[in-house]
This record gives sequence, structure tokens and C-alpha cells, in this order.
Amino acid sequence: MSLAWLDEIQWTDDGLVPVIAQQHDTGRVVMFAWMNRESLALTVESGFAVYWSRSRQRLWRKGEESGHQQKVIDMQLDCDADVILLHIEQQGGIACHTGRQSCFYRRLQNGQWQTTEAVLKDPQQIYK
Repeated sequence: MSLAWLDEIQWTDDGLVPVIAQQHDTGRVVMFAWMNRESLALTVESGFAVYWSRSRQRLWRKGEESGHQQKVIDMQLDCDADVILLHIEQQGGIACHTGRQSCFYRRLQNGQWQTTEAVLKDPQQIYK
């Protein structure tokens, strides 16, 4: 398969594109991350989400340590070609490194961030 489709993406100056991962059957946004050309090509090739870790400066195969992979069901590019939306099937039901279903588990209520989602699995049991 030709990789010419990668050229249509409006990459940031540091060669990244923001990616939103959304559970395909519920519509729940489970996480936000970044991809570079290589990670996006690997995602398409493998069918599982591969991100670029800015903190580690390396490819990050989602679930490589936790086993909580993201199977890609569908991929969409926004109108400005600068944000990717992944419709995924979250393996194990946990997307967040805190052991929660979603990274978006805090809600602003009365001027304070309130935790609104329980930990499904202790992160120390996930990351050994």
C-alpha cells in the first residue's frame, strides 16, 4: 500500500498529529495522544494503536506493558487535516494508566476537579 495518504496530514512543526481515541460502541472518549508518521503507518499496518510518547521520545504500542491494546475499528481525519479520530475497541476495558476506563475521569464541579470514575484495576497490578 502506498503511504501517500500520510502527506495529506497537517503535521505539527515537530512532526506530530493529535489523536483522539474513542470507544467505537459507546462513543466514550477514552484518551488523547500523539502520533508521528511512523506510528500512524504502524497503526494502519497492524490494526492496533501505536502512538508517539513525547515523554519517552519513542514509539508506544498501546498496551505493550498493560496488555490493554486498542484495536482500531475506524480512523477519521478532521476537516483541517490536523486531528485524527480513532474509533477503537479497548482491550480489557481500561485505557488510562491510572487503571480507569478513560483518561477523562475528572469533572469540574463547583470550581474543583472531582473524580467521577472508579479505578477498575490497581495500576501496580497492571504495570509490574
